[in-house]
Amino acid sequence: MFKTLKNDLPASVVVFFVALPLCLGIALASGAPLFSGVISGIIGGIVVGALSGSKIGVSGPAAGLAAIVLTAIGTLGGYENFLVAVVLGGAIQLLFGVLKAGIIGYYFPSSVIKGMLTGIGIIIILKQIPHFFGYDAEPEGADSFIEASGENTFSALLNIFDNLILGSMVAGFIALAILLLWSNVLAKKGKFFQIIQGPLVAVVIGIIFHVLTQSSEALSIAESHLVSVPVPDSFDSFLGQFSFPNFNAIFNPEVWVVAFTIALVASLETLLCVEATDKIDPHKNVTPTNRELLAQGTGNIISGLIGGLPITQVIVRSSANIQSGGRSKLSAIIHGFLLLISVVSIPRLLNMIPLSVLAAILLIVGYKLAKPALFMQMYKLGWKQSVPFFVTVLGIVFTDLLVGIGLGLLVGIVVILLKNYQNSHFLHIEDQSNGKHKIKMTLAEEVTFFNKGAILKELDRLPENTYFEFDVTKTRYLDYDIIEILEDFAFKAKERNIDIKLISKRGIVENPPSFIEFFKLRPKSSISLS
Repeated sequence: MFKTLKNDLPASVVVFFVALPLCLGIALASGAPLFSGVISGIIGGIVVGALSGSKIGVSGPAAGLAAIVLTAIGTLGGYENFLVAVVLGGAIQLLFGVLKAGIIGYYFPSSVIKGMLTGIGIIIILKQIPHFFGYDAEPEGADSFIEASGENTFSALLNIFDNLILGSMVAGFIALAILLLWSNVLAKKGKFFQIIQGPLVAVVIGIIFHVLTQSSEALSIAESHLVSVPVPDSFDSFLGQFSFPNFNAIFNPEVWVVAFTIALVASLETLLCVEATDKIDPHKNVTPTNRELLAQGTGNIISGLIGGLPITQVIVRSSANIQSGGRSKLSAIIHGFLLLISVVSIPRLLNMIPLSVLAAILLIVGYKLAKPALFMQMYKLGWKQSVPFFVTVLGIVFTDLLVGIGLGLLVGIVVILLKNYQNSHFLHIEDQSNGKHKIKMTLAEEVTFFNKGAILKELDRLPENTYFEFDVTKTRYLDYDIIEILEDFAFKAKERNIDIKLISKRGIVENPPSFIEFFKLRPKSSISLS
């Protein structure tokens, strides 16, 4: 693992600067103490990073759980009661891992995963543009279309110029120029510019800009537009920021409902993120999903015990890690230690970072996830790939992550059903001879009830006085529903003067009186023809 330290250390710094505002923003959006977001970021980096089998995934508090957390804190009567649900949710995730539920992640279509990555990229861009210009009505961790302030994503964009902060905007443009110059020009000039990452330089310049312009009326940046890490007065006040679960609430049924909700949503988000990060990983590492659930469950138990938010693997931090050249889990672990060390030792320095500078870093991350060329690439793959992709993207942008993925998955299932409907058989029509059409139908390897409509339609369209060859020599599985259709067709064929020739590995039969008897089926059973 330490062989890749030269790659992982610079990447961890970038992930740290991406994670810090998101940890604080998600805590704010969740109605939880600000320090709780930092706790979950630290646990997600150090504990989950160490236990996970993922080399490039980064875990922490997830924006997708913010609405659940906000509601649950009020429903359960306080944050300490909610922490019990976090601990129980982690235990349930451990059970999922033991039961090998991680396999669920492999059943999401590639087009939906690509749509998820692109949709998140667009959301990052749309949500960070207001922060870039100094309009901070929503926390940086908010990602749903309808915002807590009552605005939606697009109305917030329209309100930017009525709430523009000149100092934030100038700092944001300086940071963006540094990032683009660093990645497109300087990084190719030498190893120094590869070791010292552009985001670190942008943050340092942002702090200097804030210090130098504090006395300027036009360019000064107010505290509300800077990072806001809690600053303890003493060691005792630092310890006082930790919260602990009230286990007396464990007998409350609502606590268990919230725990199952957290476990299910966090596990699903994690598995989707694992699938997505493995897909964009240039080294094509494969993450063991069951081990990931065990790692996430352990992280959530520890996070809940010391006052942190629920943890999932997060695509924003993971993609920032990949884009910055992270190679092993060391980058995730170091980013966790950077969070811990910085909030303990330099919280006042962190609170001098303009939010617009961090927004500039996230804009670059978002663009790399949602490059325009990808839309044309997906369109060229045909409607079976492009429709689920575009539905997923639009669903994420106009609702939220899980709803968007659910819509994309639903469309993907419909596409699969249509493909099954169309590909159940091959029909070959020969020229008329001896007064009869010769038509041959060859069934696919597996024919299920999904194919019922297509086969029934073709059989009903057969004209009278037809010589019909029915070939099942390549068919390995034939559903009873299909055999039932054939049984009815055999009866109707006599009335329509259709001669049937059944071809199978068991032999050739002219005008079989009963398909059920030929295949020697018991009632309501299917058949394996292999």
